[in-house]
Amino acid sequence: MIALPEWRRQDTGKPDPKRVVASLPLALLQLDPDLVVAAVNPAAEQLLGQGARRIIGKSIAELFDFDEPLILGRLAEGEAHLFARGVRVHIRGQAPRRFDIMTSAVTHCPGWQLLMLHEGVGVEALSGDGSGGGGGEGVALRAPEVLAHEIKNPLAGIRGAAQLLGRKLNERDRALTGLITAEVDRIAKLIDQMQSLSRRSAEPSQDCNLHEAARRAQAVLAAATPGTFAIEEEFDPSLPPIMANPDSLVQVLLNLLSNAREACQGAPLPRIAVRTRFASGIQLHAGPGGKPLRLPIELRVSDNGPGIDPALRDHIFEPFVTGKKSGQGLGLALVQKLVREMNGRITHDRDELGGWTHFRIHLPVAGSVPK
Repeated sequence: MIALPEWRRQDTGKPDPKRVVASLPLALLQLDPDLVVAAVNPAAEQLLGQGARRIIGKSIAELFDFDEPLILGRLAEGEAHLFARGVRVHIRGQAPRRFDIMTSAVTHCPGWQLLMLHEGVGVEALSGDGSGGGGGEGVALRAPEVLAHEIKNPLAGIRGAAQLLGRKLNERDRALTGLITAEVDRIAKLIDQMQSLSRRSAEPSQDCNLHEAARRAQAVLAAATPGTFAIEEEFDPSLPPIMANPDSLVQVLLNLLSNAREACQGAPLPRIAVRTRFASGIQLHAGPGGKPLRLPIELRVSDNGPGIDPALRDHIFEPFVTGKKSGQGLGLALVQKLVREMNGRITHDRDELGGWTHFRIHLPVAGSVPK
């Protein structure tokens, strides 16, 4: 029989909520609508090197200087939820360090927020001597790897079920199970890439058909949200193959089409259009090997929604910038990263007179980039 420690044998009752907050290992600051500190926990006192009496009453700008200016901008919104990893922060009187930063609105208290900071450290495997068992060296247990493992297991089950189901269907319906299998493979591959974002190289490009990628993305979107309005196509059939990564291109188009669908849902007659064309004269001044690289193929995704907030238009491809209340601001940042890895470029513009928002992707022709 295991002997319990003395405190476990005592009836200590339920912990006081204030004690729970005080026990948190991450720094927690409560902010009023003017971004002035109203309360802090001991971890915040330790982080700032000051007692609560000296911290309370000061504004966030007096205590912190964020290298990412959008952090203060999001805090100023009052109702914004934010999670930013590895932000460089200058604490007054200390050397700059990197923190994971989270903000959350206080329920039923408009304008009041919680700001949480945590200095990320590696989490070692839970073993007494630091070894991994069997005489091997210890291996760090990283949350992204665990999460990826937990996602990929059910994905494998979905893929297997789709394959079994496909054997019992007719040729027309089998196309849907084929779509499920292909998307599971693409998602699994994307998870593999995101496990090693800090060190992964660009996915290899190859000759591919732009229109096939566009129609595959539309098919995935239609299967996920059946019954929504149709997407208008204006494709130039004379376009040659492009140099890109097919899976990355589908991911880019899925993000842009999903954003377009959300943007124009409130329009009286919602419209989304996908157009391809030659766009001569566009080139990178420093392509692979430092040589100029022409980007003559344009793919445009347009919608007739109200457009992006003018204050955000110059920053929409930056991480954590979003006009959606529930958005994380990572979708367009990922889109830009994937397009650049394919030696392409993406731009955004607004046609106020016509009422259209355009995202334009410019890509190289097959054979123009060394494989």
